[in-house]
Amino acid sequence: MPEFLFNNKLYYNPVEFVMDRIGGTWKMPILWRLRDKTLRYSEIKKTMPKVTHKMLTSSLRELEEDGFIHREVFPVVPPKVEYSLTMRGKGAIPVVSDLRQYGFLLMKDFGIDTGKEDTMA
Repeated sequence: MPEFLFNNKLYYNPVEFVMDRIGGTWKMPILWRLRDKTLRYSEIKKTMPKVTHKMLTSSLRELEEDGFIHREVFPVVPPKVEYSLTMRGKGAIPVVSDLRQYGFLLMKDFGIDTGKEDTMA
Protein backbone atom coordinates (compact mmCIF):
# COMPACT_ATOMS: atom_id res chain seq x y z
CA MET A 1 0.00 0.00 0.00
CA PRO A 2 1.36 3.42 -0.83
CA GLU A 3 1.93 5.96 1.89
CA PHE A 4 -0.78 8.57 2.45
CA LEU A 5 -1.36 11.89 4.17
CA PHE A 6 -4.14 12.52 6.68
CA ASN A 7 -4.38 15.76 8.66
CA ASN A 8 -0.85 16.68 7.56
CA LYS A 9 0.61 13.45 8.93
CA LEU A 10 2.26 10.84 6.75
CA TYR A 11 1.15 7.23 7.26
CA TYR A 12 2.77 4.16 5.76
CA ASN A 13 0.05 1.57 6.40
CA PRO A 14 -3.49 1.15 7.75
CA VAL A 15 -2.31 -0.38 11.04
CA GLU A 16 -0.29 2.74 11.81
CA PHE A 17 -3.36 4.83 10.96
CA VAL A 18 -5.75 2.91 13.22
CA MET A 19 -3.25 2.83 16.09
CA ASP A 20 -2.99 6.60 15.83
CA ARG A 21 -6.77 6.80 16.24
CA ILE A 22 -7.37 4.26 19.04
CA GLY A 23 -3.88 3.32 20.27
CA GLY A 24 -2.05 4.53 23.32
CA THR A 25 -2.56 3.72 26.96
CA TRP A 26 -6.10 4.97 27.54
CA LYS A 27 -8.20 5.06 24.36
CA MET A 28 -8.94 1.35 24.03
CA PRO A 29 -9.78 0.99 27.73
CA ILE A 30 -12.21 3.91 27.37
CA LEU A 31 -13.85 2.32 24.34
CA TRP A 32 -14.04 -1.01 26.18
CA ARG A 33 -15.82 0.58 29.16
CA LEU A 34 -18.37 2.23 26.86
CA ARG A 35 -19.08 -0.96 24.88
CA ASP A 36 -22.33 -1.78 26.72
CA LYS A 37 -23.45 1.47 28.28
CA THR A 38 -23.34 5.24 28.45
CA LEU A 39 -21.13 6.60 31.21
CA ARG A 40 -20.48 9.95 32.85
CA TYR A 41 -16.92 11.28 33.14
CA SER A 42 -16.74 10.43 36.85
CA GLU A 43 -17.90 6.85 36.18
CA ILE A 44 -15.15 6.36 33.60
CA LYS A 45 -12.55 7.93 35.90
CA LYS A 46 -13.62 5.72 38.82
CA THR A 47 -12.84 2.56 36.81
CA MET A 48 -9.48 3.95 35.66
CA PRO A 49 -7.81 5.28 38.83
CA LYS A 50 -4.31 5.48 37.28
CA VAL A 51 -5.30 7.89 34.49
CA THR A 52 -4.80 11.58 35.21
CA HIS A 53 -7.60 14.10 34.68
CA LYS A 54 -5.58 15.67 31.85
CA MET A 55 -4.99 12.36 30.03
CA LEU A 56 -8.59 11.19 30.41
CA THR A 57 -9.94 14.50 29.16
CA SER A 58 -7.46 14.52 26.26
CA SER A 59 -8.26 10.93 25.27
CA LEU A 60 -12.01 11.54 25.43
CA ARG A 61 -11.65 14.66 23.26
CA GLU A 62 -9.55 12.83 20.67
CA LEU A 63 -11.99 9.91 20.53
CA GLU A 64 -14.83 12.39 20.10
CA GLU A 65 -12.99 14.34 17.38
CA ASP A 66 -12.29 11.10 15.50
CA GLY A 67 -15.94 10.05 15.75
CA PHE A 68 -15.57 7.05 18.07
CA ILE A 69 -17.58 8.45 20.95
CA HIS A 70 -20.47 10.86 21.38
CA ARG A 71 -20.39 13.48 24.14
CA GLU A 72 -23.74 14.77 25.34
CA VAL A 73 -23.92 17.78 27.63
CA PHE A 74 -27.07 18.30 29.68
CA PRO A 75 -27.97 21.91 30.64
CA VAL A 76 -28.21 21.33 34.39
CA VAL A 77 -26.32 22.52 37.45
CA PRO A 78 -23.90 20.97 38.16
CA PRO A 79 -23.11 20.17 34.52
CA LYS A 80 -23.85 16.61 33.44
CA VAL A 81 -21.88 15.06 30.56
CA GLU A 82 -22.39 11.55 29.22
CA TYR A 83 -20.24 9.55 26.82
CA SER A 84 -21.41 6.77 24.52
CA LEU A 85 -20.08 4.88 21.51
CA THR A 86 -20.92 5.93 17.98
CA MET A 87 -21.26 3.41 15.16
CA ARG A 88 -17.54 3.90 14.45
CA GLY A 89 -16.78 3.23 18.10
CA LYS A 90 -18.93 0.10 18.09
CA GLY A 91 -17.00 -1.07 15.02
CA ALA A 92 -13.76 -0.80 17.00
CA ILE A 93 -14.96 -3.08 19.82
CA PRO A 94 -14.22 -6.39 18.02
CA VAL A 95 -10.68 -5.13 17.32
CA VAL A 96 -10.20 -4.14 20.96
CA SER A 97 -11.65 -7.48 22.08
CA ASP A 98 -9.26 -9.43 19.84
CA LEU A 99 -6.27 -7.44 21.09
CA ARG A 100 -7.43 -7.93 24.66
CA GLN A 101 -7.71 -11.70 24.25
CA TYR A 102 -4.32 -11.86 22.53
CA GLY A 103 -2.91 -9.81 25.41
CA PHE A 104 -4.18 -12.40 27.90
CA LEU A 105 -2.58 -15.19 25.82
CA LEU A 106 0.75 -13.35 25.69
CA MET A 107 0.63 -12.64 29.41
CA LYS A 108 0.08 -16.36 30.06
CA ASP A 109 2.93 -17.28 27.69
CA PHE A 110 5.24 -14.92 29.59
CA GLY A 111 4.12 -16.28 32.96
CA ILE A 112 2.23 -13.17 33.98
CA ASP A 113 -0.83 -13.57 36.19
CA THR A 114 -3.80 -12.05 34.36
CA GLY A 115 -5.70 -11.46 37.58
CA LYS A 116 -9.10 -9.96 37.03
CA GLU A 117 -10.13 -10.65 33.42
CA ASP A 118 -13.39 -8.68 33.31
CA THR A 119 -11.76 -5.25 33.05
CA MET A 120 -9.16 -3.65 30.86
CA ALA A 121 -6.76 -1.49 32.88
